[in-house]
Amino acid sequence: MMKTTRLAAWVMMLLTAMPAVLAPSVAFAQAQPAAPGAPPANPESAPSAGAPAAPPAPAGETRSTEIVENPYGLQAVWQGGDLVSKGTIAILVIMSMGSWYIIVTKVYEQYRMGRQARQADKKFWSAPSVRQGTESLKLGSPYRFIAESGLEASSKHGGMQGQVDVNTWITMSIQRAIDNVGSRTQDGLAFLATVGSTAPFVGLFGTVWGIYHALTAIGIAGQASIDKVAGPVGEALIMTAIGLAVAVPAVLGYNWLVRRNKSAMEQVRSFGADLHAVLLSTPKTANAARG
Repeated sequence: MMKTTRLAAWVMMLLTAMPAVLAPSVAFAQAQPAAPGAPPANPESAPSAGAPAAPPAPAGETRSTEIVENPYGLQAVWQGGDLVSKGTIAILVIMSMGSWYIIVTKVYEQYRMGRQARQADKKFWSAPSVRQGTESLKLGSPYRFIAESGLEASSKHGGMQGQVDVNTWITMSIQRAIDNVGSRTQDGLAFLATVGSTAPFVGLFGTVWGIYHALTAIGIAGQASIDKVAGPVGEALIMTAIGLAVAVPAVLGYNWLVRRNKSAMEQVRSFGADLHAVLLSTPKTANAARG
């Protein structure tokens, strides 16, 4: 009897201590997410037998992202603009295309001119005579043009031209040829200067015109909320950005090409001065100068 009473007391103590022992395990189990495919922990939250089960998501499905086009971009400016706005954009595009065409072609011409200068240093001055050295140069070369002008001045010196001494006459002929070469190297630079100085104002005109239409549309709508103002004004400011994008390369290209032209013309003037000295030192020209 006494053992039975003691066993009953131990059982009551274990039953009393079990909630305190199992409480952390129950809390930890509630904090863990349910495993995929496992039944819910709460029986009340389980779907009833008659309710349809939700279809499982496909294993390889990825979330699709919808691409929204910008309603205030350059395309909107062109589509929503009037004849004046489209004409302004067309003028800026023509200016940009012309500027880049001139920059590329002038760089190629200057490169070819430098190659012709090296050819003249290599072939012309090593020839036995000025005429043979002139024929060794390629057709269209500015150095051949200057050499032919000096030869013509030294060989055709008669009539009223004979009243001018040979030294002055050859000097004038070579200088005219050098000036002609220099003027050809300046072709297209005036267009770059014009684009660089006028493109920002053309873009500003497009901006003013666009803001005018934006304010007119806002006045008709009767409200000036951010969605009514941001789009039209932003589209108008694109014109200023386009004008600057056209003007900056034109200005930089103009300054760069002018500097390269100066270096090329220094070589041309040096060639002309050396040619003048050689032509005056030939026996026929020297005798004509003394006579």
